[in-house]
Amino acid sequence: MNLLNATVSKIDTLDTLNIVEFKFYDITLSMMSLDLHNISVGTKVVLTAKASNIAIAKEFQGQISLANSIEGKIVTLDIGKLLTSIRIQHKHTVITSIITSKSANRMNLKLGDIVNAIFKSSELSIKEVCND
Repeated sequence: MNLLNATVSKIDTLDTLNIVEFKFYDITLSMMSLDLHNISVGTKVVLTAKASNIAIAKEFQGQISLANSIEGKIVTLDIGKLLTSIRIQHKHTVITSIITSKSANRMNLKLGDIVNAIFKSSELSIKEVCND
């Protein structure tokens, strides 16, 4: 499970639906939520996203509907028979993605490659609210 330390920067609400934006280093991340408790702008949180829900883009250009994109360098690449585990470093955080080995080979992924970890706002959740 990926853990990302972030700060709530914006909350948009309509009825029971919330779109919450976070500052994660120099990146804005977005989360879709139906229920928010003890969260307001400025709240520090630990976010989480499953490794299997994080796609990898190499030499990505253009627009995509996935709300979250974190660029980083591949620091670990374990290519198995069916699945590949990729660890990407962004500043002081390592993000893990699990993709098919067929995709990893097709993309010709190598250690040191700069890639984007991308995922939908519905795949991001708050694991913990940090009390200062």
